[in-house]
Amino acid sequence: MNARRDGRNNRVALFDGIEEGGIRASSLYSSSSSHEIDEHDNEQALDGLQDRVNLLKRLSGDINEEVDSHNRMLDRMGNDMDSSRGVLSGTMDKFKMVFETKSSRRMFSLVASFVVLFLIIYYLTR
Repeated sequence: MNARRDGRNNRVALFDGIEEGGIRASSLYSSSSSHEIDEHDNEQALDGLQDRVNLLKRLSGDINEEVDSHNRMLDRMGNDMDSSRGVLSGTMDKFKMVFETKSSRRMFSLVASFVVLFLIIYYLTR
């Protein structure tokens, strides 16, 4: 929530004094009849624009860093998913091989080992 508030403050600071038609005319033009631009107002407007450009540069740099970190995280997650998919497919292949064989002895030993394992865990947790 704090980052959102900072973003709003940066946005307000960036666009402060800009109206739909451009920068406010009252701050750029002197009140003389020839409507010449006052040098002092011009320098202030230039400084304001430079500050806004620097702010935009910092914001875009922060956005770039955030996007890069998220891309790295997504790449790691994709690699982890691929490796876990390989492990699961290997396990499923082994289960298929066990259940496809009609050998009752192998099935009996599998069921017996599960029962023994369950009993051991049950007595250890009690």
